[in-house]
Amino acid sequence: MIQNEYLQKWIEEMRTLCQPDSVQIITGTDEENQQLIQKLVDKKTFIPLKKRQNSYLARSNVDDVARVEDRTFICSNIKDDAGPTNNWAPPDEMRKKMEGLFKGSMRGRTMYVVPYCMGPLKSPWSRVACTITDSAYVVVNMRMMTRIGDPALQMLGNNDFVKCLHSVGKPLEKGQQDSTWPCNPKDTYIVHFPEKKEVWSFGSGYGGNALLNKKCFALRLATSMGRKEGWMAEHMLIIGVTNPQGEKKYFTGAFPSACGKTNLAMLTPTLPGWKVECVGDDIAWMHWGDDGRLWAINPEAGFFGVASGTSPKTNINALKTIEKNAFFANVALTEDGDVWWEGLTDVPPKHLIDWKGKDWTPESKEKAAHPNSRFTVSAKQCPVLDPNFEAPQGVPISGIIFGGRRSTTVPLLRQALSWQHGVFLGAGTSSETTAAAKGAVGELRHDPFSMLPFCGYNMADYFAFWLQQEKPERKMPPIFFVNWFLKDKDGKFIWPGFGDNIQAIKWMWDRIDNKKEAEKTALGFLPKKEEFPRGDELFAIRKEEWQKECDDLQNYFKTFGQKMPKELWDELGKLKVAFF
Repeated sequence: MIQNEYLQKWIEEMRTLCQPDSVQIITGTDEENQQLIQKLVDKKTFIPLKKRQNSYLARSNVDDVARVEDRTFICSNIKDDAGPTNNWAPPDEMRKKMEGLFKGSMRGRTMYVVPYCMGPLKSPWSRVACTITDSAYVVVNMRMMTRIGDPALQMLGNNDFVKCLHSVGKPLEKGQQDSTWPCNPKDTYIVHFPEKKEVWSFGSGYGGNALLNKKCFALRLATSMGRKEGWMAEHMLIIGVTNPQGEKKYFTGAFPSACGKTNLAMLTPTLPGWKVECVGDDIAWMHWGDDGRLWAINPEAGFFGVASGTSPKTNINALKTIEKNAFFANVALTEDGDVWWEGLTDVPPKHLIDWKGKDWTPESKEKAAHPNSRFTVSAKQCPVLDPNFEAPQGVPISGIIFGGRRSTTVPLLRQALSWQHGVFLGAGTSSETTAAAKGAVGELRHDPFSMLPFCGYNMADYFAFWLQQEKPERKMPPIFFVNWFLKDKDGKFIWPGFGDNIQAIKWMWDRIDNKKEAEKTALGFLPKKEEFPRGDELFAIRKEEWQKECDDLQNYFKTFGQKMPKELWDELGKLKVAFF
């Protein structure tokens, strides 16, 4: 029973607009969840996996497989508040357009009302929201990714909760047969109204386009909320690292999607006596404690990871996490009722049903699984889940790691010379694109702080907000930058990566404790080359490449106009002096 009058009013307004056949308030019980799963099985949206307990495979429409950044809008009241990296439209105009799309969009369907909490239920840093959706698939995924139902409903206070509205955009006429994956790719829109704390998403049933708790709320809206309230919403993993002496430090790390963030979050270290535990693999909400330290919570309750490339070598802990009670999207189906994707085994099965539902053999020209295939699973199943995962205050951060996918130029590892220099490194991050976003793969694009698709306001203001965090009374964590993806002249990766990445973290650890000397360069503090195998290649600084990088950064920074912080221009100036 909903007591909250604001929520009740909003539900009634959306019911009138969307015209569903029925309304179901989600309570979060096991019985309710099983009923929704059965509904998806009956519809053939879910294929039960015989080899995995309580696990299911879904195949999306071939035109609904990834984020659609060209259809994602930040509709702030003032255009300049959205900035040059976001699509903007006047909020009143866009709201009118969206109301036209949503009118009658849920005919023939059930409207699900999903109250949910982002972050531990008892944390002062958590935030509550409600999603209205016509997709049972969204509901069962949200149950893994958030704290849904009655506990969240009880936390909804006044009108200050985030409102998320979603429809697959496919109303059903009386007697019309539904498709297994209803969507409307031609009219897909993901629209954020930051001043109203609202997200309206239409036409897509996939991933972050439909799970509005994820990138839409936990990053795009939360960045805007955090800026006003003095906290930070970041596209970052959170890990606890314990050394052989039993000492523990927590790190956050920002990497573009599909660049190894989940693998690092669940790292199996190759150095004896070292242990890594996972607080989160994707999003961190960070705040300053009374002790002057930076603290972080993971607002999510589960993992929505990229399946392709996940293997015993890259991430054995992820494979253990998804052994049961997991959902898979756009992976291949084996003959004995299990899942498979490229990279899972060295030798592919002789026959599969691919992500499009067609027969597949190793001779097939197309991949068996989509490169952006996904798994959804509760974090509670992770064998290396950190014991402070639900800690209300979060965990104290000793170091911040930025990274990108670069085959040349950027060294394996360095430490920023100062907080300001660290913000410069974050702002200058660029990466070779992956399949997580719709578009070309392998192109170099700027992705500052790995937040390009996720910052809900002007990125130049975001840089300034980061610079403003430095205050005398605060214990500023050092900032590091890594690049696991350097290639040699034969096109092969120089650094082994995966479990060996603990060697880079150990170097960071020793730098934090002032136990390791480093070489001071224009790029930052670098390890001594003899400390790492193939160090000459991993830490080579090539003048002509950095001259090109400086020119590229200068052109990029110009896109932010007058708002670009002077401090970052100063840092670029220092870099140019070193290389020109």
